[in-house]
Amino acid sequence: MENSHYLTIGVTTCETRFHLAFPVDDLGKARTFYGGLLECPEGRSSDRWIDFDLFGHQIVAHLAPERCVENAHNAVDGHDVPVPHFGLILDMPQWEALATRLQEAGVTFVIEPCIRFRGKVGEQATMFLLDPSGNALEFKAFADSSQIFCR
Repeated sequence: MENSHYLTIGVTTCETRFHLAFPVDDLGKARTFYGGLLECPEGRSSDRWIDFDLFGHQIVAHLAPERCVENAHNAVDGHDVPVPHFGLILDMPQWEALATRLQEAGVTFVIEPCIRFRGKVGEQATMFLLDPSGNALEFKAFADSSQIFCR
């Protein structure tokens, strides 16, 4: 199944999803940001962690304030991209709707919604923001999804 986003297990086919656990310094602020602002449904939780559904993927905010440190940056197409970061590749209408919602909420962006690599291979819409614990997130979209892994 080359480039498939589905796994076949016996006779059952399930969509492949990623799981990411990351540190936060305040679970209440994480709940407000991920559950409220990003509209991620909440799953299981405890007094030390919260599962969120990020567009069908499981992300887990773990209370670990000692792990929340300032991020480094790397130059990409004229922007200082925070490293490490995580995020999603959305379809263009989803990306546009999310960008609008975040702008209307007055979010401070690390990199404002923009088009990166304009007119070049891999042209993409992108935006970066930080959660309340300083974790960097990128949301991007491609007008032509065949460009995702192009060189």
